[in-house]
Amino acid sequence: MSTYSYKDAGVDIDAGNALVEAIKPLAKSTARTGSDAGLGGFGALFDLRAAGFTDPLLVSTTDGVGTKLKVAIDAKRHDTVGIDLVAMCVNDLVVQGAEPLLFLDYFATGKLDVAAGRAIVAGIAEGCRQAGCALVGGETAEMPGMYADGDYDLAGFSVGAVERSQVLTGAGVAAGDVVLGLASSGVHSNGYSLVRKLVSVSGLSYEDEAPFAPGKTLGEALLTPTRIYVKSTLAAVRAGLVKAMAHITGGGLIENIPRVLPDGLGVTLDATSWTLPPVFRWMAGVGTIADLELARTFNCGIGMAVVVPADKADEAISVLTQGGETVARIGQVVPVAADAAHRVTVTGTDKAWHA
Repeated sequence: MSTYSYKDAGVDIDAGNALVEAIKPLAKSTARTGSDAGLGGFGALFDLRAAGFTDPLLVSTTDGVGTKLKVAIDAKRHDTVGIDLVAMCVNDLVVQGAEPLLFLDYFATGKLDVAAGRAIVAGIAEGCRQAGCALVGGETAEMPGMYADGDYDLAGFSVGAVERSQVLTGAGVAAGDVVLGLASSGVHSNGYSLVRKLVSVSGLSYEDEAPFAPGKTLGEALLTPTRIYVKSTLAAVRAGLVKAMAHITGGGLIENIPRVLPDGLGVTLDATSWTLPPVFRWMAGVGTIADLELARTFNCGIGMAVVVPADKADEAISVLTQGGETVARIGQVVPVAADAAHRVTVTGTDKAWHA
């Protein structure tokens, strides 16, 4: 009679244990006040009082990296997608004025590669350090038959806190407020099904030089990690300079900014006020992508939109710039009809996006 083990079925417990041991120092490097960022328990505790909160509300988010992971897999570069994973969660927290406190990840694969897994978690730890939150745990699932060899998926979960009196709801936004744009680092982590289609149409491989980034391979350029805006924007929020913020993710400029505006308000954006990164110009050329499609699919160079009172715009720009951001006045809040097809109008694309 044959004797079978879990390893015979495709699950290597020893490899899983080796990965846990390899990433313990990475998690420890993210420790912050309120958490010891230890791994190995069944749950993680966080002390809000020790973190300095008196009357906090908790804010939670979850997200993934999408098909950008296929680029990482095909390019065999796994060290940055963890930063993307953290960014997609914590940038959603901060738009409500919340400080990210803790992060957990879910990593699922068909066959565990300890070296690739460590590289992925190293990226997650780096993202947590940039955001100031603790990597307190996660789950690694080896699932043969669910994923092809070499494939994996990631999901992230973050919890933050904001004092009850400082929650950003957008309710105070009014016509005449200024919209500031914080520069993105590139495509970030949305629209990669279209990105991958355009790479296929172009005939390029991920090992070829990127047409829009001399000196980098196409894979390296497309894997530029999502920018994390937490520390700079929290400084502006705590200085009382911000009315609302929108993280520009799936849906681009067109779909995301209205999510933080009261009914009856929209924004006009001037595309000549910021620089369209070369990657978007390249994609638009390869795919003959219309301006509206570009603006409702990608961030087009603006990773975070920040709505501020007109009389505080200069001060907000100063604080955000000191925090390391590249900031532009990109538009203003305007009244719109209740039945408006779009609450975001982008002007000047003929001058700025086709030069």
